[in-house]
Amino acid sequence: MVTASTYRHVPFFNSAEKLDLLHTMLFQIFQEYDVRLQAWAIFPNHYHFIALLKDATQLSPAIRRLHSKAALAVNAIDHAAGRRVFYQYWDSHTKQQRTFFARLHYVHANAVHHGIVKQPENYRWCSAAWFERNASPAFRKTVYGYPIDLLKVKDDFIVEAVE
Repeated sequence: MVTASTYRHVPFFNSAEKLDLLHTMLFQIFQEYDVRLQAWAIFPNHYHFIALLKDATQLSPAIRRLHSKAALAVNAIDHAAGRRVFYQYWDSHTKQQRTFFARLHYVHANAVHHGIVKQPENYRWCSAAWFERNASPAFRKTVYGYPIDLLKVKDDFIVEAVE
């Protein structure tokens, strides 16, 4: 699981256009690096994702490339060349199934956690709707059955909804 923050938590991705841009880049770049996304939630000032990797050494270069390309693009939109956009990211690895499922639940439900939507599948820059369409009912029940209140995730971000 990875959590990344914008510099000083500034909501640089504060429009649908900018969130779409980051979402598209995340998928394009991670496909190039063979990083298989399992869950994602993208917000104006941070994002979370869970991924499976064949080669863990590819994670850092993929994130660096994402941050570089996304910063250049959002700065071009805002006419703010050279502005620092991303601050850092935190990653954690788990081998325990229950922790993995709880984190999947957490990422899918993150827009609810931030008070943006009441139903996770209603936030378009999140994997919850994809999960609802593609996962079996039994698997969804399993994942959503894992509690998320005891997870230690850096997520003290204040987030406002984007229209």
